Amino acid sequence: MNKNAAIHLNTAENETRPYERCMSLGAASLSDAQLLAAILRTGTTGMNATELAVKVMGLCKDGINDKDNSLLELTRLSIPQLMDIKGIGKVKAIQIQCICELSRRIAKQTAAKNLDFSSPDSIAAYYMQDLRNLDREHLILAMLDNKCCLIHDCIISIGTVNASLVNPREIFTQALRYGAVSIVMLHNHPSGDVTPSRNDILVTERVKEAGDILGIRLIDHIIIGDNTFTSLKEKEYI
Repeated sequence: MNKNAAIHLNTAENETRPYERCMSLGAASLSDAQLLAAILRTGTTGMNATELAVKVMGLCKDGINDKDNSLLELTRLSIPQLMDIKGIGKVKAIQIQCICELSRRIAKQTAAKNLDFSSPDSIAAYYMQDLRNLDREHLILAMLDNKCCLIHDCIISIGTVNASLVNPREIFTQALRYGAVSIVMLHNHPSGDVTPSRNDILVTERVKEAGDILGIRLIDHIIIGDNTFTSLKEKEYI
């Protein structure tokens, strides 16, 4: 074997063995598909791990506007959807979902450090991807300190297709537990229509009144739709 052939073979081997490449050169040296291949570790019949990863990433590309949004699309795939891909079984699907969720949480924690929770636009943008595609209403409570910085957030309730099940007692139990000075409520409308319902307005009023008594201010209640939102504070319900 001549020198050029050996170099070509070593290069090809590196491309198909991303786990070893990561060990020697670091994760930053890997492409998106190679990173996924390193997580998957093994391929399937007739396909090594890198080829399988390239296939998965290719299926996640956004063909509508011809932009490579494969990483974003990958995070939106459910376990059953991942398992529909030939070569992706339950274990690999769970591995992919877990790494995507871990990445999402790291990104959110980083973004939260500089987030202005006094701005409805900033708050809505921060929670948009968490809420916009859910098929049931989820109520999220964001708890803030005296500088309007996020202390903690949590899901308070998961409702039906058209109504969240709100318990003001649970809201303030959590707020007191984390020493919140103020709070923001957010929930999604699966229909995409962000018009406040009568129930949304009544719940907002009840929580505001309870917060005034306890000394925990309700800053806003934001309704999330499909890439749109409504602030009940801006609508002057708070």
